[in-house]
Amino acid sequence: MYEIIIFSHNNSGEEIMRNTKYEKIADFHKVKETRGKNALIAFLSGGVIGLCGEIIIELLCNYFHISRNDATTFMIVIYIFLASLLTALGCFDKLANIFKCGILIPITGFAHSMTSAALDYKKEGPIYGIGSNMFKLAGSVIIYGVVSAWFFGMIRYLIGGGS
Repeated sequence: MYEIIIFSHNNSGEEIMRNTKYEKIADFHKVKETRGKNALIAFLSGGVIGLCGEIIIELLCNYFHISRNDATTFMIVIYIFLASLLTALGCFDKLANIFKCGILIPITGFAHSMTSAALDYKKEGPIYGIGSNMFKLAGSVIIYGVVSAWFFGMIRYLIGGGS
């Protein structure tokens, strides 16, 4: 256990030394973790986002007579647009505080990271600001996504043949 020595002065001006247990102070000020609650909220909100995605796909398929593959692409574009719009309006961070990782893990989190970086650096101009900084967070996601896709594609190719 660590000890902190605190010096203080009494009324007559004498210096008084007292020992205080560091862990006792740290435990008092430590943020209480609610991992289970956060996981449940993220699971449920992510499920609702997935359900809404399926509803969008079904609506596009049934009312606009679009193929399921095309409807899936349109649904992703709709989610990217909504996440970018909510980021620009300043609402996405508030929603992320409520819905936790359920709103950050899908493509909406990726769109938010790119849009927020673009908004943060727009004053520096389109090249040195937006262009140079837009991929700061998203760039690592892109590179590791491409590398892992190549890696798992090679495994599939080696195990399953060329088809």
